[in-house]
Amino acid sequence: MAPGVRLTVNKILVVDDDQESRNLLCEVLEANGYTAYAVADGQAAREVLSRDGEYRIVIADLHMPHESGLELLRKLRHQNSKQEIILMSSFISGADREAAKALGAHALLDKPFQLSDLLRTVAELAAQSAIGISP
Repeated sequence: MAPGVRLTVNKILVVDDDQESRNLLCEVLEANGYTAYAVADGQAAREVLSRDGEYRIVIADLHMPHESGLELLRKLRHQNSKQEIILMSSFISGADREAAKALGAHALLDKPFQLSDLLRTVAELAAQSAIGISP
């Protein structure tokens, strides 16, 4: 991200290979006042983030073809990105959980999760950003 680029609190990137999940998450986020955009894999997510540095939060599925959510997180951290990452999966192994925490994932949500849990996590991150607190 270029120096001086400010992350927009309400801009969220959803990364999931399942189109129904992407659509549902975007619909729920937008209904709650966020601007959501969705892509199907980690590579597409990195392309979007390289073009638009205003995304504050990335919500990514852990298990996707081509590039997993964990690999996306690893590559973003290698680039010193400032986005907060929320990972979600129907199965998160102990090793994946530890790796995600070590790489600074903000949250790991086990599918199926309550949408209210996701919205609460997103709201916490948005509130911290709005008052200048780094999670």
